Amino acid sequence: MPTHENPVTEVSAPVDWRENAKNLTAGAAGGVAQVLIDIVKVRLQTQTSGSAVSAARNIWAKEGPAAFYKGTLVPLLGVGACVSIQFGAFHGFRQLLESYNERNNHESRDLSLTQFYLAGGAAGVTNSVISGPVEHIRIRLQAQPHGAGRLYTGPLDCAKKIVGVAGPAGIYRGQVVTLLREFHGYGVWFAAYEGFMALLQAKTQTKREDLPNWQVAVCGGLAGEALWLLSHPLDVIKSKMQSDGFGSDQKYRNMRHAFQLTWSTGGIRGLFQGIGPALLRAMPVSAGTFAT
Repeated sequence: MPTHENPVTEVSAPVDWRENAKNLTAGAAGGVAQVLIDIVKVRLQTQTSGSAVSAARNIWAKEGPAAFYKGTLVPLLGVGACVSIQFGAFHGFRQLLESYNERNNHESRDLSLTQFYLAGGAAGVTNSVISGPVEHIRIRLQAQPHGAGRLYTGPLDCAKKIVGVAGPAGIYRGQVVTLLREFHGYGVWFAAYEGFMALLQAKTQTKREDLPNWQVAVCGGLAGEALWLLSHPLDVIKSKMQSDGFGSDQKYRNMRHAFQLTWSTGGIRGLFQGIGPALLRAMPVSAGTFAT
């Protein structure tokens, strides 16, 4: 009988090739979906004031509907792989923690929510080696001026120009804040999902494999909302650093400086600029990823 349990949190029988394919497909689908409205979030974080609706209206009016897909080629190729890496890495780290629990005579080999957070965070760090440069290129393409002021013709041209100005290390600009965001964000994501699932099972007195798909999806969607609510300030700083100029045009010396300037000009509101599109995207994307 097919189950509704998320494949990455299933305990602990060996996963066959069909389950691996399911994990990869779920990760890729979630990764592809999450880039499609991302330009509004990036514009709010890096350039404009006002609401998400006004930002979207301006993009449509000045750049046309195709602009909402600006910078999506690299994410379409890379973000699906990134999410798949997260799921695979999470599965591996979860098994290590289960073995640790078993060796240390814990009452159960099952993970605590703190351990789920650590496993999710470690998976996020593993993934950041790829997600850092992928998102850097995407953000530059999405934040660049339109028309005659355009800086890059596409992702390859963007990567070449970054390397030409800043060397190969330039591709990894903002990597420290990326590591922090990935660790904390995906730690929250996996731990929140497990926490919501445990609450649902306790409330309904239902085994996990017997829960309907829509309830699993709701838990996944709420976990996505928790991810962005608790990691969005790090994402704002990352976007600011990765859209910043080079050389004499560089505004932010480092992550700390970016936080200081953002706080001095916008306060707490500045650290949550673009949260609306992030939350709007998070619910369906995360719900679909966990329920697939």
